[in-house]
Amino acid sequence: MARDEQSGSTLPRRQLGRALREARQAVGFTLEQAAQEMEMSKTSVIRIEKGHNEKVRLRDVEGFGQLYELTEKRIEELKALAQQSATKSWWQASRHLLLPGYRTYLGLESAAAQLFSYQQAIIPGLLQIAQYSRAIERPLFPSDTPEDLESRVAVRLRRKILLTRKRRALPAEFVLHEAVLHTVVGSHEVMAAQLRHIADIGTYPGVTVHILPFEAGFPGEVVPVLPYVILDFPAESAEPSIVFCEQPIGAMFFEEDADVKRYRGIHEALRCATLDAQRSRDLLRQMARRYEQ
Repeated sequence: MARDEQSGSTLPRRQLGRALREARQAVGFTLEQAAQEMEMSKTSVIRIEKGHNEKVRLRDVEGFGQLYELTEKRIEELKALAQQSATKSWWQASRHLLLPGYRTYLGLESAAAQLFSYQQAIIPGLLQIAQYSRAIERPLFPSDTPEDLESRVAVRLRRKILLTRKRRALPAEFVLHEAVLHTVVGSHEVMAAQLRHIADIGTYPGVTVHILPFEAGFPGEVVPVLPYVILDFPAESAEPSIVFCEQPIGAMFFEEDADVKRYRGIHEALRCATLDAQRSRDLLRQMARRYEQ
């Protein structure tokens, strides 16, 4: 299921919208009835329930809560979500430079409790060093000013704190096809530094990097797939897991159970055919030495 582009942090808006929709349905109100009681249009109620409004007024949350006979405690919880959804995310200063769908992904990534990623051509953004990021971004946006380029790179680099922060670091598993190691981006010098960086970050608690060797072929009869990221969210958020697939013409998000299950099966088949973490680090460092020669 493809998502429309949304700015800011999307997760609180989605949680708030889902909670209000479930509360409305629990008391048997139709959209039309809720809109009439709240003195707003049906379209406005739909937008709130789908999490499309960047800001939901606290008085409206209070009104919905009373209309749906929610407890004061629950209403306060929903108000807290409304306040979170209005908070500007750290990448907002560079939002005009980000591709459609990418801002939505950043909001979801920052709220995730676990991440699984597969890449077959380039290093995932969370693992990139600055030189590699510049070499990737420059040909994609040839009209960028030097300042714009550095802003794009800064967004990529700042994401890495999710993996390395001391408190609540994001558990992440990366499967990289061996082709990624042989695809020269920037220069041999850049590749050597990049591969050593991946080997080092793979030693962080919660971060696992596996290399899928050429000799693995199509493991589990899994045909080549587009790069993807599977995101799981904290249990208390009641948010469904999603799959993010980025393409040159846009991004796709899938959250249907069957779709997510399919991608989990693909990821498991790929991971089972990879080198273990230590052998993967050894190969990364071996390739780095080769680039340095």
